[in-house]
Amino acid sequence: MSEDSDREAYKLPPTRTPHSDRITSVPNPVDLIQTAFSYVVDAPITFVREWIERQQAKNKFYYYHQKFRRVPDLSECLEGDYLCYFEAEAQWRRDRLVDQQIVEIIRERVGACKHREGPNHFQNCAKEMELLAQVTKAYQDRYGDLGVHGNARTCLMKQKHRMMEERKAQASESQ
Repeated sequence: MSEDSDREAYKLPPTRTPHSDRITSVPNPVDLIQTAFSYVVDAPITFVREWIERQQAKNKFYYYHQKFRRVPDLSECLEGDYLCYFEAEAQWRRDRLVDQQIVEIIRERVGACKHREGPNHFQNCAKEMELLAQVTKAYQDRYGDLGVHGNARTCLMKQKHRMMEERKAQASESQ
């Protein structure tokens, strides 16, 4: 501080924090309430929670890796077995969703490669683009032209017709 400042107006801060001396022997009621809460409420809840976490650590359940059992294809169902038809339809829908996600992931990889490589993406991303072409062709062969209301039966019929056309093409080539 400068010499001309008024010491009464600008007092120096205390050098030590004052210690409050306890005058009474009665314990602080806040400490009693906190201790009682800790033993009555907090400790049992903490014990139960830790026990549950130990049990869950023994039996880990990964909900995001759910594996459904494979059901028979629609071609393997017996005539009139409506439960088998329903399960085959559900399996076909899951397979279609998985195939859609595979195409989307490969498409995102190609986009990221194009963005990363810039003008050189034609030569540096050739493998990814070839993989995308293969995956989209396979998806189109299986699910193309089915429309929004496509189901396992129409997909099976489409595959049957495609196989019959391939056999006819082979027979005409061999003759």
